[in-house]
Amino acid sequence: MNKKVHTNKISDVLSRGVSEVIVKSELIDILANQSSLRIKMGFDPSSPDLHLGHAVGLRKLRQLQELGHTIVVIVGDWTAQIGDPSGRSSTRPILTKEEVEKNSETYLNQFFKIVDPKNTEVRHQSEWFNNFSLSDIVNLTSRFTVAQFLAREDFNNRMKINKPIALTEFLYPLLQAYDSVITNADIEIGGIDQKFNLLVGRDLQSMLGQKPQNLIMVPLLVGTDGHQKMSKSLNNAIGLTDHPNDIYGKIMSLSDESMIPYLTTLTDIPFETITEMDKSIKEETTNPMEIKKILAKEIVTNFYSNDIAQNAELYFEQTVQKKSIPDTTRVFDLSSSLINENYRLTSLLVTANLSNSTSESKRLLKQGSIRINGQKITENLLVSSIKSQSIIQIGSKKSVELNIK
Repeated sequence: MNKKVHTNKISDVLSRGVSEVIVKSELIDILANQSSLRIKMGFDPSSPDLHLGHAVGLRKLRQLQELGHTIVVIVGDWTAQIGDPSGRSSTRPILTKEEVEKNSETYLNQFFKIVDPKNTEVRHQSEWFNNFSLSDIVNLTSRFTVAQFLAREDFNNRMKINKPIALTEFLYPLLQAYDSVITNADIEIGGIDQKFNLLVGRDLQSMLGQKPQNLIMVPLLVGTDGHQKMSKSLNNAIGLTDHPNDIYGKIMSLSDESMIPYLTTLTDIPFETITEMDKSIKEETTNPMEIKKILAKEIVTNFYSNDIAQNAELYFEQTVQKKSIPDTTRVFDLSSSLINENYRLTSLLVTANLSNSTSESKRLLKQGSIRINGQKITENLLVSSIKSQSIIQIGSKKSVELNIK
């Protein structure tokens, strides 16, 4: 790999799909000049499945692998038995050893759907914590103050509303930090919600005479509900092992606002192309559903294959889109000569006798009464962005199949 290409790849890794980098200037330098860094990422097997939210960090690991670095994945078989709130109002349930072992096996199988196992080192916390003594715990806890930990946002919020914080929860970031010491991590990757814990790792490495790890923090994807962080427990997740038809369908149900973050973090579509997509959505020159289809097909292809993605798209169109089309749908012929930069959906509805006036069309848009190919439309799209053979529907009775001649 020539130097220019290598530099461009480093820039892409540290900018695209990244919330924050600590320390960026230092990290750029070591990535450019050191050939085999140790990139750490830990996970707690608190449930048996990974979802697209986890894939954001895993894709970052794969990108760093492709630059020649070693991934060190930490199976948190100890911290999973402690529980960490990670922004929740209370601690997670404590798991048994058997539950942790079962979940770990499933996690790793899914982990390697994205990360290359050939250049990955798998470590379990039990390797070093099984022999931890009380004096080791006292020594570790003596290096930090309670005040430092209460500064962490979720702990602080719970203190303000008198929500209990178990003493064991203070151990979680310390044990995660000790993982970095044991594995000599050069870089740690985690969600932006883990910033406090990752910083504790830097501090502990410095205290124990190691060079502090640099940090790459990735954003948290919003789930299918359009509001909360993707989570299996909130029933808003898209699992890595979900059936292709389910993955495609769930992505098609995402809010329009979610599309650009998903495209940026979960696909290899050039950023310039994504920027153009974003612009076309904001300027209402593209039906957002068409971009959502590109996203859904890309993600299913990444986890399965292009053929399976095409089948998932066909399944969606036949079972979801066409299912909602009334039997009374008529064909409306539209001359292409009428289509220009000023001809918008509100005018088309009047021309096609679906609406009595442009003001009524605008009201229908605002009410969310208009669908194109089953997708609710609330923006006054340019007609040039609507494909021929699209089904334009108002409510459950009025609809036309647009035929552009």
